[in-house]
Parts: sequence; C-alpha cells; structure tokens
Amino acid sequence: MPITIHSDPIPNIPWQPKPAGCPDVVWRYDKNPVIDRRPLPQATGIYNSAVVPFEGKFVGVFRTEYKNRMPHLHFGRSGDGLQWQFDSKEIEFQCDDPEIKRQEYGYDPRLTRIGDTYYITWCNGYHGPTIGMARTRDFKTFEQLENAFLPYNRNGVLFPRKINGNYAMLSRPSDTGHTPFGDIFYSESPDLTFWGKHRHVMSKGLSWWQDKKIGAGPSPIETSEGWLLFYHGVLESCNGFVYSTGAALLDLDEPWKVLYRTNQAILMPEAPYETTGLVPNVVFPATALVDSATGRIALYCGAADTFTTLAFCDADEVIAFTKENSQV
Repeated sequence: MPITIHSDPIPNIPWQPKPAGCPDVVWRYDKNPVIDRRPLPQATGIYNSAVVPFEGKFVGVFRTEYKNRMPHLHFGRSGDGLQWQFDSKEIEFQCDDPEIKRQEYGYDPRLTRIGDTYYITWCNGYHGPTIGMARTRDFKTFEQLENAFLPYNRNGVLFPRKINGNYAMLSRPSDTGHTPFGDIFYSESPDLTFWGKHRHVMSKGLSWWQDKKIGAGPSPIETSEGWLLFYHGVLESCNGFVYSTGAALLDLDEPWKVLYRTNQAILMPEAPYETTGLVPNVVFPATALVDSATGRIALYCGAADTFTTLAFCDADEVIAFTKENSQV
C-alpha cells in the first residue's frame, strides 16, 4: 500500500528532480548554497535554521552568527523558499518575566506548527545551553515561554501534534562542550511548562559515522509507517568532528520506540560548501518541508557552520531505504 503522510500539501515546495544516475537516496540542490556568506552586514553566516510555509510563501527563524561569533535569532521571508530576505535586527521576544526573557545567545532553532500556532524551539543561553521556547501565530509578535529543561540540553524538537494528550519533544541532554555522550530522549508536557515522562529513544554508536553523539533534526514527519525522523550523527575523526545525516522511523503511539534506523548516513559532507567553512565537514539537518500530495521532501541543512543549503528526497524512497538498511 502507498505510504500516507499526515500533513498539509505544499504545492510550491522547493524541488529539483533526482539527477540521472544518482545512486543516493538524498540529492543536493545544484545551485547551493541558498544562503551564502555575509547575508547581513554584521553576520558571518546563517545556518542550522528553521523554515515553514506560511500564507502561500515561506518564513523562517534563522541562526545568525555575528562577527564576534555570538549567535542570534533573526526572522526571514521568501516567496519561493530559495531567495531570502532577513530582518536586520534580531527577534524581540515578548515576555513579562525578566528572568526568562534574559538571553545570552540563541542558536539552532526549529519551527513546528501545532494547530494554528507556530512554536519555536532553540538552544537558549540560560546559565548554559537549554531549550528555549516561544510561539507566534502571525510571525510579527513572538511570545517567549518558559525554558523547557534545565541546562544542559540541545536539539529540542517538538512533534507536530499532541501524543497521549500531551505536547511531545525530543532533546539531547549534554554539557557545555563537545560532550562524549549524546543520546536522544523523549519528554511530554500537558502545558509546555512542566515536562516529564522522560524516555530514552536512541543512543550514539552502532556505526562509526555517529559514534560521538546524535541529535534530532527537523520536527518528525507523521506517516503511516511511523514518525520519520531525520537526525544528525557525529564522528570524531583524527582531524576533528564530522556531522552527517541519518533517518529513523519511530512508533506513532510510543515515539521513544525506534522501529528502524539507518546503519549508514544518507547525507555526508562532500560538497565544497560542506567541507570548507567556519567549521569544516558539517551537514546539519534542521528543516524538512514535506508535500503530502507528492511525498516530496525538501531538507534545509546547515553546511560547515557557514551556509544554508537544500537537499531533496522522496518520502517513499527514504522510508524504504531506512527499512532496508536498518540497525536498531
């Protein structure tokens, strides 16, 4: 039976057919990077960022790295998902609690729509990295919520619907540096303030490309085969860290249960803009747009902590590949 995708269609999704003879399940946009160096005068790069369709066009929350290497969150807009314009000032979050509003830095945002509300999760500086949260309905006013967890935590990714009546999130507890541990965990909340029911999802390891740590990428995609999750895995090589992309299928009702998980990377740093930049050898999946009518998926990735790039895949093909090349 054909795979069903439970999301809205995106008829104008950025797309490019697979090149003839391409052996890979994921292929790159031939005009990458879609966001090049120096996208704003004060910025050295925009990468690891979040994009959603909105009112027939596209908007996003972007990790913008200043020349002092401090990351900030900026709003951007695009008619086609390829050509982007950015606000010159960082997002001003609305919050009555000065303890929550204080922000040392913000990076690696994700955007998830639940109902008519868009939720932003990001790595927020609060006595160390933790999961910041905000919401908006119009991308004009952004309401900051309580931080989800204690420091230290990264890669907080919401599910696009409630599970067991609760909001659900994936995250990766960590420390302040490139920690030698790095597993993905699942948590639930009735109100986006109090989080519990913590469950272990996946461990690092299994294969060398993800032997250092792993972290959830874009919001999981609900399909008839399970939650399709793109995630990043990190290899510690003799020349430093290498960030690649893998895929997994999680149980629909109990998402901490992994059904399938790729035993190999589906996207590794190979292109010049992935191997050369401020941090070489990085492909970091942060956004997955999916057109439920066609199964087309557009992956926005951070490249070398400098650029934003696009890659493409087909939901049926990537799910079949994940099942056929699985190691749980």
